[in-house]
Order: sequence, then C-alpha cells, then structure tokens
Amino acid sequence: MLGVAALCLVAACTQNEVILPGEREPIRAEEASLAPETAPADALALPAVQRNASWLQGHGTPATRTDHPAFGSAPRTLWTAPIGKGDTRKLRITADPVIADGRIFTLDSEALVSATSTAGKTLWTRNLAPARDGAGQGSGGGLAIGGGRLYVTSGYGTVTALDPASGAEIWSQKLQASGTAAPSYDGEIVYLVAGDRTAWALEADTGRIRWQIDGLEDVNNVHGGPAPAVTDQFVIFGYGSGDVQGAFKKGGLRMWNATLAGNRNGFAINRVSDITGDPVVVGDTVYVSNHSGRLVALNAVSGSRKWTVRDAALQPVWVSGGAVFFISDRNALKRVNVSDGAEVWSVELPGYTTQRPRKRDEIHGNYGPILAGGRLYVAGGDGRLRAFDPDSGALLGTAGIPGGATTNPVVAGGVMYIVTKNGQLQALGG
Repeated sequence: MLGVAALCLVAACTQNEVILPGEREPIRAEEASLAPETAPADALALPAVQRNASWLQGHGTPATRTDHPAFGSAPRTLWTAPIGKGDTRKLRITADPVIADGRIFTLDSEALVSATSTAGKTLWTRNLAPARDGAGQGSGGGLAIGGGRLYVTSGYGTVTALDPASGAEIWSQKLQASGTAAPSYDGEIVYLVAGDRTAWALEADTGRIRWQIDGLEDVNNVHGGPAPAVTDQFVIFGYGSGDVQGAFKKGGLRMWNATLAGNRNGFAINRVSDITGDPVVVGDTVYVSNHSGRLVALNAVSGSRKWTVRDAALQPVWVSGGAVFFISDRNALKRVNVSDGAEVWSVELPGYTTQRPRKRDEIHGNYGPILAGGRLYVAGGDGRLRAFDPDSGALLGTAGIPGGATTNPVVAGGVMYIVTKNGQLQALGG
C-alpha cells in the first residue's frame, strides 16, 4: 500500500501546471497604465545664444545664470586634467565645476580643491580635509564664486572662502553638520544648507553668521544637496525632509513653506524624500523636485503650487523658451510645458549597467540637461555625451567622455567642462 501511495504522489507531482487564461496586468500600474500622455506643446522660443565668460554657481539663481550659452555642434575632447580622487564605493564627487577669470575650479571626492587653466594646466591645489581626520573620512561638497572669493563646502562640516588666484584661505566656518550641498552667493551673503536640515546665511567677507533657520530632520537622504536659489528679495532652500522654504534674504524671516509630498508606490526609492532637483527661479516661479517622484512649480512669493508632475528630477531642471527640461528618476530626458507641466516628449536614457535582472545593482548616472548652442546636452556615466533636439527630443549626436561623467556639464567661453568618475576634468569644444 505504501508503494502505491508513493506512486500516486509522484504521478500527481508530474501533472502540468494550470496556466490561467487572460490578459496579464503589470504589478506596477504607475509605469504601465498611468504613463502620461503627450500633450500639445507650448511654443518653443529659445533665447538668443550668449558667449559667457564665466560659470559662477548653480543655475538656480537668475542673476548669475546664462540661459543659453554658446557651444559648437560637434563636440570633441580638447584636453583632460587630473583634479584628484575620483569616485569610489564610499566617496563621491558632487561638486559641479565653476569658472571665472580663466580658471576652472573643481572639488574631488576627498576635499581637494583644484584650479585649472583653460589650457588644462593645474595652477594650484588645496586640501580642505582637517589634519585630525584620516583620508576618506568626508566626501562631497560644492563650489560658488562671488566677490573675488571661491566658496567651498565640504563633507567635513566646513565652508571655506579661498583666494581664487592662489588658493590661500581667507576664512573658514564650522557648520556642526556635513556641508555636502553647494553654496550660493548673492552680494554680501553666502547661503547654504548644512546637514540637509539647517539653512545658513554667512557674511561673504568674514564668514560670520548672519542668521540660521532649522528645518525638519530626515535620515533618508542622498549624497550632496541642493544649492539655494536667490532672487531680489528672497532665498529659497530645499531640505532633506522634502520641504521647500522661502525666506527674506537679509534677515531670514520665513515667508512660506511647501512640502513635496507623494512618491512612486512599489519602488524603494519612495523612501527618499530629499530635494534633488535644486530650486530654479525663472520669473515669479520656482521649479523644484524631490527624489521620490514629484516635480512642482511654485509661486516664488507665496509658495502656492501652480502645477505638479508625477516625476522626479534628479538634477536641477533647465527652463527655456516655454519648456522645462529634466532628467527623471526613471532615467528619461523629458520636456514638459511651463504653463501646466503637461508632458510633451520623453526619451529613454541608459539605465542599468547590465541587462541581467539578477545583476542589476547599479545604474548609469545621467547629468544635466544643459541647453547650449541650440541643443540639449546630457552627460552620461556610461561615457557618452548626448545631444538632443529641444523641440522634438530626437538624438542628434554623441561624443565620448572617457571615464564617464559624474557632474553636470557647464559651459563657458564656448567650451564644455565635465568631471569624470576617475577624477579628470574634461574640456570639450564644438
């Protein structure tokens, strides 16, 4: 009897699996069934090309922004120069280059500041890592230029003003928290966010504290941080909690607060509420994004919301000619309308470094976009610089970036500068 029962059991195990008929629906409905439809496009009227000599800080602040820098249509490498330590498993380069008076300033992953000439020659270097700390104990930071000084934040919890000509220290201020977010300069004051939760206003010439604002604390943040955007009256900060705050830039009086709530269900990324799309001010509108799936347009004076896009921008958006261009958290270059946030087109960018599902533990970074010479450029961690038609999104051409990009591209003097993952500054001419 036992033998018969065993045979029956084995026979039952060999029966074919019943496959239920019907249409298969994806589990992640947001990507499949809720994908936005393309909308009628606002008329695209790009501003005139300008040949800018400098790139002083992030382009969120209108006073120092070049809306459409001059650049050629056939990029090629002019030169490369070492800037220090590149990206590792624990350390990352987070500072975009800044440019003034024929010098390109960079910050490596271990707090080494370098000044490089427009011919690719290293002019000076300065290590901002404290002597008491070992190599690699702090990572990240940002750069800004103004008032004849170079301002540098670092993961060691300091902001330092240097002489751009020599690298000599002018002053240094401790932040009591990591300083991985880039600073912004405006007249007499340097603004920044430390530890993803505290806004600082420092006197530009001495480093003395003018005022501070505490935001909400949050632990699920990304490396680096958003640079404040400064207008004639206000300064706009982004925090790790997903809050965006407008304050009077002179006295620090808080005017409004907005929270970027919402995320992508079904993705681990929705745990990260950090502001990754730095505030960008154009006219009376602030464009800002969190990391987990929300890009918004806010009134710069009141903080009231104008529209919301169910996408995240991982870099500052580029606003030009009636369009908002950005790289989404799903590795797509997108164009949406300035008027209502409706999507006009979307182009997929390189994502996972491998196509094998079980090995997908790393993705290519994509940096930008930047509008230059009539084209949209995206610098890829896969080692390619891609040019797109801003009107249609069509790919117009590519160029090599040996080592792969790790910063947003910047343009000055008709030359594009990109820092690569292996710690090289690459100059490309058209």
